[in-house]
Amino acid sequence: MKIGVLTSGGDAPGMNAAIRAVVRSGILYGHEVYGIKDGYQGILDSNFVRLDHESVSGMLSKGGTFLGTARVPEFKDLDVQKRAVENLKEKGIEALIVIGGDGTYRGAMALSKLGIKCVALPGTIDNDIAGTDYTIGFQTAVETVVDALDKLRDTSTSHQRCSIVEVMGRNCGDLALVSGICGGAEFIITPENLIPKEDIIERLKEHKKNGRRHAIIVITEKILDVHKFADEITEKSGFSSRATVLGYIQRGGNPCPDDRILGSRMGAYAIELLNDGIYGVCVGVRDSRMIHLPFANVLDQARPKNELYKIVKKIS
Repeated sequence: MKIGVLTSGGDAPGMNAAIRAVVRSGILYGHEVYGIKDGYQGILDSNFVRLDHESVSGMLSKGGTFLGTARVPEFKDLDVQKRAVENLKEKGIEALIVIGGDGTYRGAMALSKLGIKCVALPGTIDNDIAGTDYTIGFQTAVETVVDALDKLRDTSTSHQRCSIVEVMGRNCGDLALVSGICGGAEFIITPENLIPKEDIIERLKEHKKNGRRHAIIVITEKILDVHKFADEITEKSGFSSRATVLGYIQRGGNPCPDDRILGSRMGAYAIELLNDGIYGVCVGVRDSRMIHLPFANVLDQARPKNELYKIVKKIS
């Protein structure tokens, strides 16, 4: 069959590894694979390019997505979705593999209802997709954040400073949680683990009294104004405090080995599902095994609370 592949929403390291696996596995089974440029916008613009072994050569180690990505709010409109289906059918593309987050999944589910055979792969550094233990890009983002924490600790210790580090994650605190543990943060504040500011300031006073020279706070974005909080800590705790917002640097960089493997496994598995006539599903990894679930079992479903929260208070 003719299979399209696209990346949508925020980019994530390891997306190229997944595309590469889709292309090479698809060709192995005799399919034609077409890359769709700039996400769902590429379908609307009929921006399709035939991919072969050479097209994805050297892509395994590259960050971002060579197909490009975009957010297309108007894709929620049924008429826009129907136009996308017409463009896919005109090209002869009957199956679509999409890589992205929640919004990407919703687009794929809509196209599935209109007759396109869709399989979705979780690609986001936030790790906020239900039905999978890890998303493509998460592990690389953790490494990026931990590297920043290690560097900030050096300067924080030199200046007897409390450093606040804001990381991405939106409604999921996994990035702050895992990187905070790995980076030895004294406080990890996430949507699942909110800590009153007053409690933090009191504990910082104790740290200062006990002669500690630094403290690191890792916090998920959008919980509070980190710069105002840093000013409050400076005023009340005895520590000088500075806030660092890591921002989009967390999405960049070459994918780590774990994300190269995960993207490759998921891309190859998506082709196997289509070969077996299975579509309208989302791919995930659970206990190191590839799984697939219907869109309805993933979208609007809450992820279970990360078990690492059980040890945070014991080791911070």
